Amino acid sequence: MQSLTVFLRRVGAAIVFCAACAPASWAAGFTFTPYPTAHKLPLSQVTFENAQGKHMTLADFKGKVVLLNIWATWCPPCVHEMPTLDKLQKLLGGKNFAVVPLSVDKGGIYTVKSFYDDNFISHLPIYVDPTTQVLDTLSILGTPTTILINKQGEEIARTMGPEDWDKPAVIAQIKHYMAAPAGSAAKPPQQARTMEIRDTRVATAATTTVAAPE
Repeated sequence: MQSLTVFLRRVGAAIVFCAACAPASWAAGFTFTPYPTAHKLPLSQVTFENAQGKHMTLADFKGKVVLLNIWATWCPPCVHEMPTLDKLQKLLGGKNFAVVPLSVDKGGIYTVKSFYDDNFISHLPIYVDPTTQVLDTLSILGTPTTILINKQGEEIARTMGPEDWDKPAVIAQIKHYMAAPAGSAAKPPQQARTMEIRDTRVATAATTTVAAPE
């Protein structure tokens, strides 16, 4: 009964999200704007496994700027943006930055590895949460959801829907936070206080969900 309640609550959240994507808002566009104050995240509570089955948490990435992407292979908008996340990791990945693509596929490691092989994803690591617990822990309403996390492990922005993550405006914004010393509260760049995002809600309203089809 408890699992059914959780499932219905998640489906309800997805319906609320789709209802928010009313046609009147599609043409308006939207921005990925850093919060005035960073939000603390329960880093140790966001648990998942890597390709070797090793237990990990978001706390393992503290000290790096992280772009956490919650996705699934059955989610068309997620599939659309994966090549650009792969390129972003190739361009910026290292000691100061990491793309953390966290799959909520119930098939776990095997499903993601097969997807990577079939779609020539060669720079992204495999991280999986087949329990989908991350959806509740981070209040995820739909996939893909992408969260920008600073070096202190604090959430500074999030967006829902696919994006071209390798475009210059996004790269410049991430580099700004990468350059900030650990422990400092980096503010948005003076010349680019928002990360411009293409309005894709019309494309995702019917496909974004928080529960995999049975």
